[in-house]
Amino acid sequence: MSTDQQAAAEAGSSGERQRTFFGHPWGLANLAGVEMWERFSFYGMQAILVYYLYYSVTEGGLGLTEASATSIVGAYGGLVYLSAILGAWVADRLFGAERTLTGAAVLIMFGHISLAVFPGLVGVGIGLICVAVGSGTLKATTSSVLGDMYARDDERRDGGFSIYYMGVNLGALVGPLLTGALWGWRGFHWGFGLAAVGMAIGLTQYLLMRRSTIGDAGKEVTNPLDRAGRIKYGLIAAGVVALIVILSLVGVITATRLSNIVVGITLAAAVALFAIMLTSKNIDTAERHRVQSFIPMFAASAIFWSLFQQQFTVVAVYADQRLNLNIGGWTMSPSWVQSINPIFIIIFAGVFAAMWTKLGPRQPTTPIKFALGTIIMGVAFLLFLPYANGGPDSTPLLWLVLILFCFTMAELFLSPVGQSLSTKLAPRAFHTQMIALFFLSIAVGTAGAGSLARFYDPTNESPYFAFLGGASIVMGIALILGRKAISRLMEGVR
Repeated sequence: MSTDQQAAAEAGSSGERQRTFFGHPWGLANLAGVEMWERFSFYGMQAILVYYLYYSVTEGGLGLTEASATSIVGAYGGLVYLSAILGAWVADRLFGAERTLTGAAVLIMFGHISLAVFPGLVGVGIGLICVAVGSGTLKATTSSVLGDMYARDDERRDGGFSIYYMGVNLGALVGPLLTGALWGWRGFHWGFGLAAVGMAIGLTQYLLMRRSTIGDAGKEVTNPLDRAGRIKYGLIAAGVVALIVILSLVGVITATRLSNIVVGITLAAAVALFAIMLTSKNIDTAERHRVQSFIPMFAASAIFWSLFQQQFTVVAVYADQRLNLNIGGWTMSPSWVQSINPIFIIIFAGVFAAMWTKLGPRQPTTPIKFALGTIIMGVAFLLFLPYANGGPDSTPLLWLVLILFCFTMAELFLSPVGQSLSTKLAPRAFHTQMIALFFLSIAVGTAGAGSLARFYDPTNESPYFAFLGGASIVMGIALILGRKAISRLMEGVR
């Protein structure tokens, strides 16, 4: 942490005695608010996206195959988190985390407008790219700015990130409900339009509270790029865009291959970023050990998210085709299933935050928290087995509610803790880019959720759910066995 950041953290601690938000800096409230509206728009749009892609044209959709639809959704989700590394790089080297955050919010709003206004694959292409790049950038930079509000050893950090996580899930809860209702009433594009309105509200709220709550957090450009570097990387960016256009035109990049392509790119980016950090002359021995300790956590996170993010691929299709959505003669929209997890997050995130705060130094170490998250996630997939291989409407709604409850418990052990861990382990010269590494693990898993979906066979589901559930449990056990070695490399970080 730089001298300026340490001073800001100390000032925040002093200010907290006068005016706080549940014992935390008021900047937490503003950042949670903008993320709440971003999640409203993000999950509201994503809840109806896969149906828009594979529903027939007569039903208002685009008529793609389910394999292509789930691949696009997985690739898009992976691109969101892959974009975190781009946003982190821009923040660390060009504008600082806070200004980059503001620009990302504008880009997200434009993306949702494109989905609402432009028909067919044109609107999908423009909209999803803008939302993906903007959302990935926003996620990395909000976490960075929030982390700057706490000292490295502040035991409120995990609790603060859990409160933040609870706030953003209010948006994730309401978004699918309202966009799903508008989809049923007026069509898909009205649902996408509502997502654009939500992001506009979030941007307005953030700008109005920006000066009074954020202060100097996230203002520093930690590793500024000189003029020659800006020209070099600008030319590289132009070349990458040209290459993508050419590969799309010649048929190398197709809808069914998208998720696999994103998995490969993301893994390569993660390996490259780990290598850059570990070989950099700008980090000391303790910082290098902390980066090394993050490698097994990265692997566990990627496996976890490859299961968790199937809410938007396999579980979305499952809800549409296998779940009994009839409630007293009324049929629930399948998109509303996406609001079940946020309901549990809202209820239990505060419980977890209070629990970590209460336990203080007695709370489980981060490797144990990650292990519990991956094990519970594996159990959730095994819970699909009792109703495996059934027909339409064969799975009771309450059974899926139980499964998604396990999803939530696993998520609360791993996701907010992972974001907090990345800020604690971050070398000073790679402050935001370390957070991007955590999001890259989510990118691998999210795109992997799209790739794995092609192996899902509704007529023989048992091997699919058993293998993935078992693999996640094995990963959790491996973390428990290696917890002492990982903790030593963390150099005092819990």
